[in-house]
Amino acid sequence: MYSIGIDIGGTKIAGALVNDLGEIISQTQVPSPAQSAQAMEDAIVGLIQELSAGNPVRAAGVAAAGFIDAAQSTVYYAPNIAWRNEPLKDKLEARIDLPIVIENDANAAGWAEYRFGAGKSFTHMTMLTIGTGVGGAIIASGELFTGGFGAGAELGHLRVQPNGLECGCGQRGCIEAYGSGRALLRYLREETGNPDLDADQGKKLLEIGDEAAWRAVSTLGNWMGIACASLSAVLDPQVYVIGGGVAAAGEHLLKPIRDSFLANVSAKGYHPEPEFRIAELVNDAGVVGAADLARKHAEKL
Repeated sequence: MYSIGIDIGGTKIAGALVNDLGEIISQTQVPSPAQSAQAMEDAIVGLIQELSAGNPVRAAGVAAAGFIDAAQSTVYYAPNIAWRNEPLKDKLEARIDLPIVIENDANAAGWAEYRFGAGKSFTHMTMLTIGTGVGGAIIASGELFTGGFGAGAELGHLRVQPNGLECGCGQRGCIEAYGSGRALLRYLREETGNPDLDADQGKKLLEIGDEAAWRAVSTLGNWMGIACASLSAVLDPQVYVIGGGVAAAGEHLLKPIRDSFLANVSAKGYHPEPEFRIAELVNDAGVVGAADLARKHAEKL
């Protein structure tokens, strides 16, 4: 039996047929009609029908950025899609004869890393995804933590600097303002003295190992380590998995995160040290995690 995972992005929708080992059997994608709720629903249905044709499929999972209710059913709010209090599960199940699960995209990616990637040998894992913003996922005692209303694990909005830089969420001082890809570009401009440096130029500096670029990564890592120290006081994970595009920096990113964590953690010198690892599934994490969460849901029915 297989499960289907759908990962909705701002520019494309990816879909995959996934087996119980987290292996992708087949995959496809279509452009994302993000401005039309009906067109988005039609696109998801089309992908599920295409991937399930001729295959024994037990369930489908849909991962999207935004707030999803605790029942994995309704999208309260999606920042890049025209969904507001959208009963997506009910709408999809009315058109497709499969159990459907809806989940936040960062949670789906985190679940994939826990089940099949960098966190698979642990039972308590926290994932931080460094992209345009900062996403997060929490695994506690082998279960995905989503909070009482389903909107938990928004780790990018942990405050690390009182009255700090403005964040896209409307507050100030969130780690997203200091540890995201946007923040890295700001640090790169400061380190190179080039206020007009764009993202592509910054990426090239990182690829060639420019010293100014590594200093910028170190600054970002320092802020992420501060965030991890605060998170450990509450969550006490055995491992932090770092994903997203910036994670390609590897140990150049992990070392400053680790050093900053150790400098800022409570009971310094006595607190058990978690591991810090780079995510392994990269672009496949969303579809694999959505599919496996759907499998898990179907097994309970």
